[in-house]
Order: sequence, then structure tokens, then C-alpha cells
Amino acid sequence: MTEPRIPQLQPMPEDWQRALAVVAHPDDLEYGCAAAIAAWTDAGREVGYVLATRGEAGIDTLAPAECGPLREREQRASAAVVGVSSVEFLDHRDGVVEYGPALRRDIAAAVRRHRPELVITLNHRDTWGGVAWNTPDHVAVGRAVLDAAGDAGNRWIFPELVEQGLQPWNGVRWVAVAGSTTPTHAVDASAGLDRAVASLLEHRAYIEALTDETPEAYAREFLTGVATSAGERFGGRPAVAFELFNR
Repeated sequence: MTEPRIPQLQPMPEDWQRALAVVAHPDDLEYGCAAAIAAWTDAGREVGYVLATRGEAGIDTLAPAECGPLREREQRASAAVVGVSSVEFLDHRDGVVEYGPALRRDIAAAVRRHRPELVITLNHRDTWGGVAWNTPDHVAVGRAVLDAAGDAGNRWIFPELVEQGLQPWNGVRWVAVAGSTTPTHAVDASAGLDRAVASLLEHRAYIEALTDETPEAYAREFLTGVATSAGERFGGRPAVAFELFNR
């Protein structure tokens, strides 16, 4: 019997200039997206980051008041490695982010400020491939991003944003979800993979608390594995995979 053919990933659209990545925590984008972002900024595209939290509950040995500023510094340094200078934090509480109008409003406001054509977020489903349970923060933020991409264009959903000078933005054409188990598109990670590793390594305090491996070995092994796996459906090239939703 012939083995079923695995669908190949399509190249991501390239006819855009501005992107906004919205995730829950510092390091979320570095676990898989950074090589794509490096490729985009190399090509002259603008990418901004918005983090729902400062990751203050992410290191067991550090109290939130100490951990939050540390992880913010690590995130800003990490973003700079891949050419991103705009990094914003929405100050929702790490670990207890709630899906709802307040989160949607904050993200819609960010979309109106940045006016992106492409919005990027992380897996919003309950599990990672049906194997590992996802965190409530990832689920809440991912779902809210998908909704807020539309909210940003409707002046009547959050009219207070117009009063604050944030006019509706209907220019979001796609939302790309990283970490999806049903990806549809990909970006060649060949040129950006080394910088993706360097970007993840900027989260050194987090990685050192997470694993006994050396941070360098851990970061390279993890990102190379992810890129190689995605590349099996992208012509054999290391890749960053996304599930792409049209708006």
C-alpha cells in the first residue's frame, strides 16, 4: 500500500511591509519564530513585539518583583538580535491571563498603533499536538489575537479607543499561528537560524532555571530540531512553520 503523501507547506506571503507579533510571555517568540523574524527584518520589513505579561511568574527561584524586570530586559535584548526594536508589555498578570474584552481591547489597541498587515501569535489550542497540555496564558492570548485582529477594524466594538486617538485599522490581512500542529505555510530558516539561537540565548536566566544542559547546547538542539522537522514539509530546508488564517 502506498504511504499517504504529507501535504507540503506553502511559502508565507511576502507582499507586506509591517508585522506585529503578540504573545503571552518573554521567550514565546524565541521558541521557534525568531529565525523567520530575522529573515523578515533582513528584507527590510518592520516587526514589532507585544507581550501580554512580563513573565514574572516564570522562574521559581525569583520573586515576581525581581523576575519581571529581568525578563523584560532579556526580551528586549533578544528582540534586538533579530532586528526588532519595538517591544511593548501590556502588564497582564503572568499565569492568570484571562480571555475576554479587556485583553481583546488591549491587543486591538496595539494593532491600531502598529497598523500591521501580518499579525503573529502562538498556538491557541488546548494542547500541543494532543500530547502536552497548553498553558492558559497561551490559549487566552492566542484566541484574543485572532479576535482582536478583527476588533481593530470595528470602531463600534471598543469606541473608547477612537476617543484615545486610535482610529480603526482594517489592514490586517493574515494572522499566522506559530507552534500549530496543523501548519499550512513556512519561512526558510536557513539564514536566520544562528541568530534565532542567539536570540533565545538572551533568555539566559530563564533557560538556566529550566534545564541542567548548557544554554548554548539546549538552544541550538531545540531550535535546530524544530526547524528540521518543519523542513521535512518544506523542500528539506530548515523552516519555521505557521498556520495561516486569512482576514
